Amino acid sequence: MTEKTWAGHPRGLSTLFFTEMWERFSYYGMRAILVLAMVAGIETGGMGLDDQTATAVYGIYTAGVYLLAVPGGWIADRLLGLQRAVWYGGILIAAGHFTMALPFGPTFYLGLLLIVLGTGLLKPNVSALVGHLYPGDMGARRDAGFSIYYMGINIGGFAGPLVCGLLGERVGWHWGFGAAGVFMVLGLIQYRMTSHYLGGAGVEPQLGDAAGRRRGWIAVGSATVALLAVAFAAMAGLFVIDAVAMASAGVYVIVGAAAAFFAWVIGFGGLDADERKRVGVIAVFFVCAAVFWSGFEQAGSSFNLFAERYTDRVMFGWEMPASWLQSVNSLFIILLAPGFAALWVHLGRRNLDPSIPAKFSLGLIQMGLGFLVLYFAAQFVVQGEQVLPTWLILTYLLHTTGELCLSPVGLSAVTKLAPPRYVGQMMGTWFMGAALGNLIGGLIAGYFGDDSVAEMPSRFMTVFLTTAGFGVLLALFIGPIKKLEGRADGSATSH
Repeated sequence: MTEKTWAGHPRGLSTLFFTEMWERFSYYGMRAILVLAMVAGIETGGMGLDDQTATAVYGIYTAGVYLLAVPGGWIADRLLGLQRAVWYGGILIAAGHFTMALPFGPTFYLGLLLIVLGTGLLKPNVSALVGHLYPGDMGARRDAGFSIYYMGINIGGFAGPLVCGLLGERVGWHWGFGAAGVFMVLGLIQYRMTSHYLGGAGVEPQLGDAAGRRRGWIAVGSATVALLAVAFAAMAGLFVIDAVAMASAGVYVIVGAAAAFFAWVIGFGGLDADERKRVGVIAVFFVCAAVFWSGFEQAGSSFNLFAERYTDRVMFGWEMPASWLQSVNSLFIILLAPGFAALWVHLGRRNLDPSIPAKFSLGLIQMGLGFLVLYFAAQFVVQGEQVLPTWLILTYLLHTTGELCLSPVGLSAVTKLAPPRYVGQMMGTWFMGAALGNLIGGLIAGYFGDDSVAEMPSRFMTVFLTTAGFGVLLALFIGPIKKLEGRADGSATSH
């Protein structure tokens, strides 16, 4: 490993910082205009889809990003190595954005598929590479390195919607998609030019033998060919994919797969009594994650449409693009994350740090309160008025503080509670929970369209009661859940 440092950290951290910054720039930049482009009229360069179809596609896309992280990590560990996985993942992402930028409707979905494949390959492995820069160091320096790295994520998440949103809404949707690809290419160029700073970290796959790799490549190649065959058949009009039906079916598939997995591990996984209890707690957190992300991911779907249709965005005679409000969450993360981290440390020194289930409960309640804010805003919308952006900004603030309570402790909680021989698979359940939440969120978002304005307040109230209700229910069972956690409980503050 090179002795050069960057801000007191391994020089390779800068490589990964800027790679992930530009990848998140492209991801959140495209995400900010995705639903807006799908529902926009064909005469304005959009796709002319109805709200339910557009938000279902959005849910399938964002769920796919989470689901593909699991096989993406497997491919890196057994076939490519971390560094090559990040490189090829970035290439697929850039290709996907440029494919979406083409003025041909059928290529839109092919582009989404390429981005999902690329993100699943890049996202988990670039984070794993950060850990490889600190071999044997599990202390504060490693934590600080991850904090710097995640700052890059949120800088990209803040800037992407500003650039891609402005181009997409003011110049043309395909320009916004193309800009996301350009900045991903910048990230790839930077990664290639500075990858020597990573040294030997993650160069070679760590698991499996030559025969296993051959079988792995056959499986990956077969799955890829099958996916592309389906995509091209749909593009050729051989069959029509019903996005709403596909998203609905996906919910049942994920729920069934998760239930079967937890039942198998608990019943036939060779666990002792304490391990079974802890796996049961992970199952509870799986449900909480699904509920939380189903509300949080309204940001890019129903909230985005709310910003475009019902929010007065005129400032000093100039109308702000609706997609710019997608930057608010990342801005709040940048501003608030250091304070939250310091707060948990401060409370921990006094043995007052909330337990893992308590933090999950706080996250869900704050998620619900964000929808309660929009319940009141929707009262004005029903009367035919436009509302100020402050309503959405307050909602995003509550959702961000909820995210900071729930999301940073989620993966750490799984690693603490999972039986050692099942850690990787249990980590996969966290991503499955997020994917399930995204699918459900996409389906929910379809019920906030123009044709149901009169029902909008009651629907925001329903989501408030559901998410906050889960949070209150979890709070009532904090004691029993902590007993199930046993000695694995602790103040999880992973970044």
